[in-house]
Amino acid sequence: PTPVSDSGTLVVTLSIINGTDYYYEYTECDSAGSRWRVAIPHNLGTCSALPTPTRGTDCSFSCAAGEFLEMSAQQCTTCAAGSYSLGSGVRFDQWDTIPAGFTSLATYMDPGPSVEESQGVYLESSRDECTVSLVYAVHLEQQGSVSFSYQYPDNNIFFEFYVQNEQCQEMAQTDDQKWIKLTTNGEWDTHTVNLKSGTNILYWRTTGILVGGKMVKPVLLRNIQIEGVAYTSECFPCRPGWFSSAPGSSSCQPCPRNTSSNKGAASCTPCPDTQYSHEGWSQCKERPPCSEKDYFQIHTACDSEGKTKVMYRWVEPRICEENVTGAVALPPTGEREACPPCNPGYYNTDDSTCFPCPPGTHSDGTSVCEECPAGTEPVLGYEYKWWNVLPSNMKTSCFNVGNSKCDDMNGWEVAGDHIRSGAGGSDNDYLILNLHVPGFKLPTSLAGMTGTEFGRITFVFETICSADCELYFMMDVNRKSTTVVESWEGSKERQSYTHIMTRNASVSYTWAFQRTNQAQDVRRYISDVVILYSVSVTNVQDGVASACRACALLSQSSQRPGSCIPCPAGFYIDRDTNRCQECPPNTYLSGHHTYGEDACLPCGPGSKSNKEHSRCYSDCSFSHTENNRTLTFDLSSLSTVASLTIGPSFTSKGTKYLHVFNVSLCGHQGTMAAVCTDNVTDLANKDMGSDSTQFVNSVDSFICQSTIIPADGRGFRMALASQSISLADTFLGATVDSDLDGINARPELFSDNSKTIPDINFFYRSTQATGSCQRGRSAVMTIRCNPEKTDRGKLTVPSACPAGTCDGCTFHFLWESGSACPRCTQDDYHQIEGACKGGAQETLSVWNEPKLCIKGISLPAKSSAPCEAIALWLKVGVGGGAFLAVLLVSLTCYFWKKNKRLEYKYSRLVMSANKECELPVADSCALAEGEEPEDDVVYSHKPSLLGKLRAIANKREGDSSESVQLKSSQSERWVWG
Repeated sequence: PTPVSDSGTLVVTLSIINGTDYYYEYTECDSAGSRWRVAIPHNLGTCSALPTPTRGTDCSFSCAAGEFLEMSAQQCTTCAAGSYSLGSGVRFDQWDTIPAGFTSLATYMDPGPSVEESQGVYLESSRDECTVSLVYAVHLEQQGSVSFSYQYPDNNIFFEFYVQNEQCQEMAQTDDQKWIKLTTNGEWDTHTVNLKSGTNILYWRTTGILVGGKMVKPVLLRNIQIEGVAYTSECFPCRPGWFSSAPGSSSCQPCPRNTSSNKGAASCTPCPDTQYSHEGWSQCKERPPCSEKDYFQIHTACDSEGKTKVMYRWVEPRICEENVTGAVALPPTGEREACPPCNPGYYNTDDSTCFPCPPGTHSDGTSVCEECPAGTEPVLGYEYKWWNVLPSNMKTSCFNVGNSKCDDMNGWEVAGDHIRSGAGGSDNDYLILNLHVPGFKLPTSLAGMTGTEFGRITFVFETICSADCELYFMMDVNRKSTTVVESWEGSKERQSYTHIMTRNASVSYTWAFQRTNQAQDVRRYISDVVILYSVSVTNVQDGVASACRACALLSQSSQRPGSCIPCPAGFYIDRDTNRCQECPPNTYLSGHHTYGEDACLPCGPGSKSNKEHSRCYSDCSFSHTENNRTLTFDLSSLSTVASLTIGPSFTSKGTKYLHVFNVSLCGHQGTMAAVCTDNVTDLANKDMGSDSTQFVNSVDSFICQSTIIPADGRGFRMALASQSISLADTFLGATVDSDLDGINARPELFSDNSKTIPDINFFYRSTQATGSCQRGRSAVMTIRCNPEKTDRGKLTVPSACPAGTCDGCTFHFLWESGSACPRCTQDDYHQIEGACKGGAQETLSVWNEPKLCIKGISLPAKSSAPCEAIALWLKVGVGGGAFLAVLLVSLTCYFWKKNKRLEYKYSRLVMSANKECELPVADSCALAEGEEPEDDVVYSHKPSLLGKLRAIANKREGDSSESVQLKSSQSERWVWG
């Protein structure tokens, strides 16, 4: 017989009467709360003469813990040794196979391994992107509850628990009942939900999201317990490796080490000397020969002479055999050597024990504690760099996924100048180192600051691994819930990591190291270690002081002259007077010290400081001078929060996801206005108060990013938002240059050869460093003038980097907007003059095309000015032409009259010669011998213009001139007088 609770429509029992012919069941309860016991054959028609129905127990009847209901007598009976019962409940803690009544459902599963791996002790969810559901239906006659233990270390898996009724309608649940809280690595937590009477269908659902390609850590489930069932018909046998020695047990206990047991055992059997077992094992295994992997070294505490020595110890529990062939022996103890000095803030006593310095004093660890000089105050904190003994506020432990106890093992071991991970019980143990900080207190010199930094923790570490080791750095604020701050996989060179505390609260910092997440019986990676060289925490409440810092002093006229006082916000301590002085305009206090004017750091280009000088910000205005022209930009239209959705993208298994960026370009005087919130994991610290968002579920930033899984992407009933991160919590400045503070805007990502207005680059940085981004993430927002866009414009990312980043650390965005154009000036328009009409001329002003400006000055109104019809130049031209014409006519008349007088005188001369009948004597008119006659007309000289005019005048006068005709045998020639 196997025990079964009352699941389904009928309350079923498998108590068997008279062999295996029939069994008993109870009918459904009627309205009066009564029911009947009936006998049902195992095979219908195979037997006869069944017992007649008998009135059963009341529906409210139940047995006590450690008892079961014996159906033949309908009485509670005590469970025998080796078994247990919850009475009115049922527990599932054996996972060699999925228990009867459970159903495992899967979607998006590749062919291969099963959806859920049964590990015997616990149930493990899928490690890939499968959506898996574990379903169990139970019928309760009265209100009850369900509780289960789980490990949920990775928020890349969405883990939810919900309940449906028999109509498949989801029961009303609060968010903290539905979404499961994250757990610390290696620790088990318990989740409890109340159930209503009737049918309850329980769903455990997990979905892995491999956005970054990293394998997720599975959810582990064990010890499912349901209260409120009417009865249990049989007791549950103890699972292998567990036992119950007394009758009437309500639970079983695990077998101790080096013992084992079978299922339903009342006691455990010791292992032979050559075999071993761990707690809760069902069988023993042969002891292997001892090797170098089975021991580790430690440093003893300093003795009275200030000496220490190296000792070697076997890894406990010791499973190896020393006295066999091939086994190694434990190395001898090393020689004594000088102890390291005390840590800063501590002093050495006569017995070589280090004690903290009294309040108001300081020490570097090598000298006695001294009081701080006048005008100074102690710098409180923790600074651990010598590791002879573990500091009193630190502790070390060990957790095992399968709950194999390793707490008595030292998870970490001191080693002089460092502390390192210990051996642990197995390779998949979590080795834990914890540091508790009671709170933070700003020193007097920083008490007036209004920044967000209360303290910071810095540690130097190194990992040496040959397998898939991983180091986690976590913190627990006010002892509410532990969250992972950063993690590192594989071997890492020696490096430093800093985390800034932005809230004054009690916090526990935890380092957890796991050599491998694969459970193995044989130790293979004992040499894989993490080494922590130093740890320092600043501004610790009730801390110790390693040095003193200057502080501002009261005036001599006060009642307590020379006492330290806090400077007001935005003031620094003058080196000469030790008085408070306000920082110069557009500077901010660095936050680490306020001594000297150099503590006031200049704001970046295009930014100004707030009133308290705690941060620099942009007021969404910007000016730039280029080619003797000043461009003024008003970006107030872009000051409200904008969103950009990138995607969809798909993981290697086909899961659709989106990246959503929220952008606050200028914020509100430096206050970050963009908020990204997880709607799944925001419940882990719900009870921490209003400030808890900065630790788990929400980030405030200038630019933040969330990963969104759409509701239709994996069949969720709502879109899921997770992995919210801050990309920009500090504004560095705005400039047209492409570089600022080591960040390159990479203008080639958004090249545009047609633009004439320079782009404005807003530079941001995140102060929290990550494993891959040592200086923290950074972002560049390029603002571009585009008149074709609206005032709000459009946000885009470079096509070469579709996720917004090409290296995972620097994110690039382009914001094109019409309101990103400069304010209009006189250089942005020109004037056009109209024609002169009616003695008036109009002047019209028009914008240059294309118009690349907004707001600013307006176009001048159309103007009109008096004018004349004929232009001055035309008047001058006409006057000059008339003058030249008159001059030409006058000269023509003058020469014509003069020519007339010359002709008259010549004619008079010819006439006087004719009266005397004499002609001029020619030299010769005959041809010489051999001379050829010529028919040309020969002029005495080339006629001039006046000569031609005179010839024309002589023709017109006729007789007023005479000609002499000379004849030739060829032609006639004329010679003009």
